[in-house]
Amino acid sequence: MLRWRGYESAPGGWGRSVVTIGVFDGVHRGHQAIIGRAVKRASDLGIRSVVLTFDPHPSEVVRPGSHPAVLTEPARKAELIEGLGADVLCVVPFTPDFSRLPAEAFVHDVLVQHLHAALVVVGENFRFGHRAAGDVPLLTRLGRAFGFAVESPPLVAADHAVFSSTYIRSCIDAGEVAEAAAALGRPHRLTGVVVRGDQRGREIGYPTANLLVGRWAAVPADGVYAGWLVRRGDQREGGAAPEERLPAAISIGTNPTFNGRERRVEAFVLDFEGDLYGERVALDFAAHLREQRRYETLEPLLAQMAEDVAQTRALCAAERA
Repeated sequence: MLRWRGYESAPGGWGRSVVTIGVFDGVHRGHQAIIGRAVKRASDLGIRSVVLTFDPHPSEVVRPGSHPAVLTEPARKAELIEGLGADVLCVVPFTPDFSRLPAEAFVHDVLVQHLHAALVVVGENFRFGHRAAGDVPLLTRLGRAFGFAVESPPLVAADHAVFSSTYIRSCIDAGEVAEAAAALGRPHRLTGVVVRGDQRGREIGYPTANLLVGRWAAVPADGVYAGWLVRRGDQREGGAAPEERLPAAISIGTNPTFNGRERRVEAFVLDFEGDLYGERVALDFAAHLREQRRYETLEPLLAQMAEDVAQTRALCAAERA
């Protein structure tokens, strides 16, 4: 997959293409359907597919301080989009000037002049241009004028819930990671660097990997979860080694039993011996086990942690079966 920074990066002589447009945070099942359709239609037409997305999130530029929690970091989003078969990922810097581009100018400058769109595939709720004035009917009318077609497949939903980034963020914020995974089509992933904590887990027999996550990361609600710690394979000539997924009991919160104040994300990796400090890893969330609790003594906490580990082991074994 080619990766462009800005639509101006389209090379001279660039032919017609099928373009799909969106922030695509999460690359959830709804996004997968739209991108997959664009890739399929490009293949049918014998031309290339372009996924057009934006950085930073438009909300932060239009309404500073309103940046939503990020479901997928840029590198992860690119990997997922590449996995869907897109030919080009074009990341447009979303600047204040770009945000003021009228809908008609966006179509002419981006879709027609640079990307040479033959077909544009977007969701039925797609908006574009200054103050989000453009919608699918306007895009369709402009397409007739400029010589490209527009397809707008219906939104993907299940159990009366439309799969959207907003819906998935609400699930994660509530600790409903299984529901988030159903909408994403995979477990929600949190990525960060392992840093040193208080070493208290090591002292009580449950050493944990403390994750330093990004500022906007979509961190689930305080609680204990079953999931996996994911280590990236070493980069080697000809590609990278596969990911290593290790079952992990994950705790998010302030450690109330020990009067903690700092909210932390830490994982006890089952049956693991080694040093993860400084390593960039990911946590995939499978299930919510329980809320955070305060224990008056260490014994009931240790008993509960043993139960958390047993549940994690069973859930991860069932997933692998």
